[in-house]
Amino acid sequence: MKLVVATHNEGKLVEIRRILVEDLGADADRIELVSAGSLGLPDPVETGVSFEQNALLKARDVVRRTGLPAVADDSGLIVDVLGAAPGILSARWAGRHGDDVANYELLLAQIEDIPDRNRNARFRCAAALVVPEPGQTEAPYELHNETVQLGDMKGMINRAPKGEHGFGYDPIFVPEEQPARAVEAGETLTSAEMTPDEKNAISHRSKALKRLAPLIRTMVLD
Repeated sequence: MKLVVATHNEGKLVEIRRILVEDLGADADRIELVSAGSLGLPDPVETGVSFEQNALLKARDVVRRTGLPAVADDSGLIVDVLGAAPGILSARWAGRHGDDVANYELLLAQIEDIPDRNRNARFRCAAALVVPEPGQTEAPYELHNETVQLGDMKGMINRAPKGEHGFGYDPIFVPEEQPARAVEAGETLTSAEMTPDEKNAISHRSKALKRLAPLIRTMVLD
């Protein structure tokens, strides 16, 4: 059974495959994960006003075009003192989509005078699964069922960027959950100071997809 991941980022496809294989066990062999990019599908305009809406929007678009079940995710940073901003605007907070340094530098400037005790934040991921109505032969395909699962990675905003790994706001975000090596050394690391495996073990995307995995089993495989 083909399951389309609504992304043009092959690196994200690899990450999602790793998480799902781990959680689906032997059932993972029954699923062939492919990206929307490899199928030549366009990126839909993300007009939702929440992570859940944007994840569903992307998955629904794939299903309507292909008639195949689809998984999509949407994520961003929520800073309490900014009233849950930047939220769905995380990737373009400074005005230009994907300018990571400009985004986190603007955020640091906005909360510069906020004391450490009030710099709480969290990354949130919404992972959506949408399946088509069975037995259809022509596009646009109708939708049969859908679900969204959430995952959070809690932490706080550091006062300066640290670390060379990751992307986005990783250099200024200190997760509440820390790897064993940091705990043993009495240190706290930003996401950008963690290895990919350390970050993935506690990430918001990993948590959301782990909650989605059993639903893939029941909604796609059964």
